[in-house]
Amino acid sequence: MADYLVIVESPAKAKTIGKYLGKKYIVKASMGHVRDLPKSQLGVDIKHDFSPKYITIRGKGDVLKELREHSKKVKAVYLAADPDREGEAIAWHLANVLEIDPSEACRVVFNEITKDAVRESFKHPRRINMDLVNAQQARRILDRLVGYQISPLLWKKVKKGLSAGRVQSVAVRLIVDREHEIRNFKPEEYWTVTALFEAEKQKFEAKFYGYRKGNQIEKTELPNEQAVNQLLDHVRSADYRIVEVKKSERKRNPAPPFITSTLQQEAARKLNFRAGKTMSIAQQLYEGIDIGSEGTVGLITYMRTDSTRISPTAQAEAKEFILREYGAEYYPNQARQYTTKEGAQDAHEAIRPTFVNLHPDKLKDYLTRDQLRLYRLIWERFVASQMAPAVLDTMTVDIQANDAVFRATGSKIKFPGFMTLYIEGNDEGKDEDEKFLPPLEEGQTLRQPKLDPKQHFTQPPPRYTEARLVKTMEELGIGRPSTYAPTLETIQKRGYVLLEDKRFVPTELGEIVVDLLKEFFPQIIDVEFTANLEESLDGVEEGQVDWVKMLDRFYEEFEKDLKVAEEEMKHVTLQEEVSDVACEKCGRMMVYKHGRFGKFLACPGFPECRNAKPILKEIGVACPKCEGGQLVERRGKKRRVFYGCTNYPDCDFVLWDRPVGKSCPECGQLLVSKRSGKGEGMEVWVCSNAECAHKEAPSLPVEQEI
Repeated sequence: MADYLVIVESPAKAKTIGKYLGKKYIVKASMGHVRDLPKSQLGVDIKHDFSPKYITIRGKGDVLKELREHSKKVKAVYLAADPDREGEAIAWHLANVLEIDPSEACRVVFNEITKDAVRESFKHPRRINMDLVNAQQARRILDRLVGYQISPLLWKKVKKGLSAGRVQSVAVRLIVDREHEIRNFKPEEYWTVTALFEAEKQKFEAKFYGYRKGNQIEKTELPNEQAVNQLLDHVRSADYRIVEVKKSERKRNPAPPFITSTLQQEAARKLNFRAGKTMSIAQQLYEGIDIGSEGTVGLITYMRTDSTRISPTAQAEAKEFILREYGAEYYPNQARQYTTKEGAQDAHEAIRPTFVNLHPDKLKDYLTRDQLRLYRLIWERFVASQMAPAVLDTMTVDIQANDAVFRATGSKIKFPGFMTLYIEGNDEGKDEDEKFLPPLEEGQTLRQPKLDPKQHFTQPPPRYTEARLVKTMEELGIGRPSTYAPTLETIQKRGYVLLEDKRFVPTELGEIVVDLLKEFFPQIIDVEFTANLEESLDGVEEGQVDWVKMLDRFYEEFEKDLKVAEEEMKHVTLQEEVSDVACEKCGRMMVYKHGRFGKFLACPGFPECRNAKPILKEIGVACPKCEGGQLVERRGKKRRVFYGCTNYPDCDFVLWDRPVGKSCPECGQLLVSKRSGKGEGMEVWVCSNAECAHKEAPSLPVEQEI
């Protein structure tokens, strides 16, 4: 018979911890929260200090019954939920249900699920931290007050099934505001002139920079074709002479280890993971994976964190690994310390591997493909963060023709340092392209170059990707590590936004809801106000802010806005967008609807006619297998994109990679677009015929030339 009962959230975590603790401990899972506010009512007594009414979550009755039975047979119960606000709240609810005194030393926390960390934590149990509990309660009640009092208004005035979450509403506003910026954007013309030189049998480029005025070079824009023609006339028969060569050495430092937001961003860039998928896989790696003879091991530290702090033990392990595998020159003069951003809770370490010596290559046989890819990303980022900087030789060359100056810049890796292992991605979807110039000297005369003038137009700000939206929310202080992924999921489920080409686009419904909230609930939709609320919640966690007084201050203004909205908000009718596609079952013209996975066509005769079908996105490529068929973008059962023929099922031609509308010069089959190289890589066109090895660089769109 076991002496102690340990309660965690998940069976996977229970299995891992149970192996570490031995026979005296029985480890059970609560399956997450066991109590919550009721779904059928507000569940908050506003008049009595916002007292919450908690009930047992449906389906958790048998779980609680089993936990009660076990708790009566042991000497002590330890509550080992995750080390954050939610985990603390789960422990507090369990203590109440199982009649455990929360002032007893019943709470056990650990940042990593390894044998040493788990066993050490059980030597130091503590009381339940009520400041953490109250911070979670305050957030839950805030969200309930907003959601359960604004949502019915939206149901009545706009459409049933809508919601107006506190954080999600601000996220939708960011997307809507960006869409307005794009619509109102007025492109401005500008030109560039690139000179194509050759020296020492090496070609290189220099761009027009400006005109020399005495000893100064004034940067000069080329706003129109007239300015370009004046420049071309000015340098047509001029000598091109190098007037200045600047050489320098630049150090490039590694990125810090991951926090929740940067992990989601980098996994989106390099692995094409959605935020929810990243957090789900990270949870699996944290809770433990069976890796053969070593048993079940938690492979990474806790993945909900906003701190870049690293423990001295982990730094020492990283140092030993780097010195052994790479050599002394790859380790900096002293261990790297990263500054955690202002306002971060700093409750946990950064996300890192629990054992640096568990190289990703050792785990190929034990992890799924996606688990291994994410683990490798975390492992490489952490090890690289502890390595020496890269050293780059940089060169800037000014080439003068009459008084016009063309400037060439280049850089070359002198010492790779951390870049040997890992280079951070960027939002343009490719790593930095390092290039170097040929040996050039001041006073050197160059042969007449080919001049390449091009017309451009300024571009509007891009729509948000998941990665960029998470980064923006973090920078503005909206939400916290645990909220990013569920917020992005919710705003799509509600039909407020769609993901098109991996970027968020607001729906008509989303724009209407944002406009209504701006008019009647300006505080709820205000970015700064929402960020200040997050800071107040952090203050509750730190014991510096009274959570009831915080809620009281919030509700005083919110209640006034609520009364005005109930009286003055007008009904809004959503106009259905009619398509030119007739319903094959009843003849009505089908309308566009928005679902969780984007737009689709539906019959307006619902519920009498329930016909619905996807919108086929043509890509302008003819089917190579049948006559008259066109290839269209489709999605499989798991939402994976593929390309099939419009004549399906009569024609079964299918490709998993996007065809580019060009045939292979070697075998005649279609070329498709792929990513090459490490991480997100660069685009390359390859033959769709597996037996053909042809590949080529993509043909880029040609900009307008003179």
